[in-house]
Amino acid sequence: MGSQIALPYWQVNVPESERSRECPGFLLDISDKDRGIISTPDSDYHVLSWDEVRRIAGANRLDQFQRVPSELRRYKAYTFNLAKTYGSVANFVLNQRLQWSAPIQARGRPFEFNEDFKILINDWPYGIDPRIVHLVVWTKFDLQEDPDTGDLTDHAREEIDEFVTRMFRSHVPDDHIIWFKNWRNLKSVNAVEHFHVMMFNPDPEFVRTVTNGDIPQCQGFEN
Repeated sequence: MGSQIALPYWQVNVPESERSRECPGFLLDISDKDRGIISTPDSDYHVLSWDEVRRIAGANRLDQFQRVPSELRRYKAYTFNLAKTYGSVANFVLNQRLQWSAPIQARGRPFEFNEDFKILINDWPYGIDPRIVHLVVWTKFDLQEDPDTGDLTDHAREEIDEFVTRMFRSHVPDDHIIWFKNWRNLKSVNAVEHFHVMMFNPDPEFVRTVTNGDIPQCQGFEN
């Protein structure tokens, strides 16, 4: 029996008729971690359960959240195109997704006014149970961090948790919701403050209401 020839990482999860001989531009300058993920067949990827998602967030091992390999490939193509069209992903998020004008100026204290935050569906969710809804809460105000550790201050955590209780826990059981703020080096958009909320199997109508009918960018994108 002959051994299979390993495919170049950019050809994995791509139909044979669509494979390119040369690496696409959007996959040239990627990290070793992303290259390792993209070179993994989707069939070998482990989709995270809700219990696993809760454990990862609770242990602050946010680096363990990853996208399905083929979805990470699409995400890289998407952000590559955004940078060419809008100058940066941050410009697109600020001007198109949030429709906020720079410089960003909050009207009041954190979470005091609805116009100072916006809740959207995560455009490119991780490889998680499809019953999990992943939202991003974008804010015009800073979420205070400890300058020594980079972690949220206790006061900022209290503010966020009170907001999550008011906005989400009245509609979703407490054990069906988590929130977290990515480490700075894991953020895809550093220019606009934000944190993440995940809910397990929430009422779709509630999701539509809280996101104002938002539709993630991953839907319909073709590279």
